This record gives sequence, C-alpha cells and structure tokens, in this order.
Amino acid sequence: MLDLVLRTRRPRDLLLMFELLVVFLLFLFNNKHIDKYIIMLFLGIILIIYISNFILGKVSTGDNYLFLIVSMLMTIGIVTIYRINPDSGIRQLVWALIGITVFYISYFALRALRKLEKLTLIYLGISIFLFLITAVFGTEKGGAKNWIYIGSTVSIQPTEITKLVLIFLIASYYTTFQYRIDDKFKLKPYLLMGIVYFLIGLLFLQKDLGTAVIFLAIFTGIQFIYEKERKAILANIILMVVGAFLGYFLFGHVRSRVTIWLNPWTEDRIYGTGSQLVQSLFAIAEGGFFGTGIGLGYPKLIPVSESDFIFPVICEEMGIFTGIGIIMLFMLLTYRGIKIAMNQEYKFYRILAIGVSILFAIQTFLNIGGVVKLIPMTGLTLPFISAGGSSMISSFIALAVLQVASEDLSYKYE
Repeated sequence: MLDLVLRTRRPRDLLLMFELLVVFLLFLFNNKHIDKYIIMLFLGIILIIYISNFILGKVSTGDNYLFLIVSMLMTIGIVTIYRINPDSGIRQLVWALIGITVFYISYFALRALRKLEKLTLIYLGISIFLFLITAVFGTEKGGAKNWIYIGSTVSIQPTEITKLVLIFLIASYYTTFQYRIDDKFKLKPYLLMGIVYFLIGLLFLQKDLGTAVIFLAIFTGIQFIYEKERKAILANIILMVVGAFLGYFLFGHVRSRVTIWLNPWTEDRIYGTGSQLVQSLFAIAEGGFFGTGIGLGYPKLIPVSESDFIFPVICEEMGIFTGIGIIMLFMLLTYRGIKIAMNQEYKFYRILAIGVSILFAIQTFLNIGGVVKLIPMTGLTLPFISAGGSSMISSFIALAVLQVASEDLSYKYE
C-alpha cells in the first residue's frame, strides 16, 4: 500500500517542484512586470495543475501519466510566453485554465455517452458545417483563410476542432459504417477516401495546407492499419503526391516557403521573407546546450515568437537540452497513445487513440521541423506550448479522448 502511494505521488511531487523552479527562475530574471496579483495567478495555476493530476488519479483507471506530460509542456509554454509578452502570458494562463476545464468536461462526457461509433454521418455533417462557417465568416491570415474573428480581440480557428471530428469520422466509418454498405458496391474501399479528400479540397479552398497535411497523415496512418484493400493505400499515396504538386503550383505562399526552406541565406531573404527562419536558426545556435537564461535572450527578433516559432525561443533561453526534452516528452506522449491503442479492446476507441497519437506526433513534427529547417514552414502551432486558445482547447479535448481510450470501457457495451 505504501509503495502504491509513493508511486502515485512521486510524479506529481516532481512536477510541482519543476513548476515552482521554472516560475522562480522566470521571476528572478524578468521582474519588471511582477506584482502580488501575478504571483498569486502563477501559484494558482500551479495549484490547479497539481489538484487536477490528483483528481484524475482518483476518477480515472486509465493512463494518468498523460496529464503529467502535458502539464510539463503547458508550464514551459506559459512561462515562455509570459517572458516574451506579459499580457499574452496572462491570456495563456486563462486559456490553460479553460483547457483543463474543457478536458474534464470532455472526459466525463465521453465516458457517459454511448454508441458514438454509430454517428458517422453526423461527424461528416459537423465537419462540413465548420468549413462552411469558415468560408463565410473567415479572415485570411498568414496566407490561409482559417480564422474567424469575434469582435476585435477574440479569434477562433474552426479547423482545430475539425481535426478531432475527422478522427471520430474515420473511427466510426471503420467500426460501423463500412459494414452497412452493400458488398456489391465495388468502390466501397474508396468511399472514405473520397470523403477525406473532399474535406481536404475544402482546405485547399481556404489555402490551409498545413492542416491538409495533418488530415492526410491521420487518414493514411489509420488506413494503413485497417484498410483491407491495399490498392486503396497505393491510390492514396498517388493522390498525396499529386496534391503536393498542385499545392506548390497553385499557391504563391507555398512556393515562397519552399524557396525559403531551400536557401534562406540570400541577402534579400535574410532581411525579408526568410528573416523568420534565419532568426530562428540564430536563436537556437545562440542558446547552445544550456541556454542564455530565462529573460536573457532576444525573442522579439523572431516574428510570431509566441506562437509558431516558440520552440527556438525556448532553445535560446533554456538550451538545446530543453528543446530535446520537449521532443522527448512529445515522443513519450505519442508512445503512450500507441500503447493505449494496442491495449484497448474496442475497435472504435482503439482507432481514436491511434488518430490522436498521430495528430500529436505529426503536428509536433511539422512545427519543430519547420523552425529548424528540416522541412518547409507550415504555420502550425506546437500543441500545449504555443499561444492560442483554439489550439489549447482542441489539444485538451484530444487528450480527454486519449484518457478515456486508456480505460476499460466494457460497461459501454454491456
């Protein structure tokens, strides 16, 4: 009994020590914007994270390390954003609190609801609806029309929710809907592919190719495991190659990103279109292994440093070792997601776990790969770390899906 208590408490206590140390270092090096209110706010979110991990250990029989991993990532993100811009840091604190609340709401809702695998057409309808409202009310930003502004300060990104709905759509199709179709229908293996590429076509209309890559990665990963018709997989690969060429030739901002990726070092790009990537590489190099120290870097030299390019800021001030640690945390999160899928008895939740794991893995790869010049930039955020409410909330909903999938769900099928 004592051993069980130590094993469940020790990770939470280590997380608490980590968070207190990081916040202390932040206040030590960046004390220009500190007052009692700020200190109470930071201590409050640390307490909420600790209590949330404690509560989850009591109510969930699943993998309770998921929330611990995410808590570390979220803490690093909040501290970094606050260091760059205190006002944005406070907003991120609020979004973190909302995200944790949404996590628990989603978790208990998913545990209570049954027959979710039978709602294939509803998931498709929700996806199309989210695309339609973006097409009507959306605003172009960063080359893609994927933001909806409410007033002058609040903005939402419906595609963040659409990614999750897509996972439910694919899981529902392979679990239930696929077997409702007449066996004489020869194009049955290509029906889901047609639906997914229809949604990707809508993303092309919005010029949101980063999200299109995520859609393709999720679909291809699940298709490779569950599609019996192997020719359909080959057709999907061919369509991906064709889509990549179409994206390159149809959209100027895609060609620009590829050109910058190939060579950002010409004089006109260093001080122009390629300055973002160049400053990112300089920041990572300047940080070295251990970093310059929190508050001692120059994050404002990097455009969009609070969101898309937050990883080089972390590497500059906290060191490449911290950057490697973040990558390892995401790898651990993905590993545990795949492990959950392998241990889950029920197909629908097994596919959900696979889809969420692919989502976290591919989005992390596209973000970090872009800022270190491994691949062209995509404009995607780093889950749980980058500033932004839509990303934070959708990531916590995805985490709730993974948490539910890690449990014994036999009571849903009794």
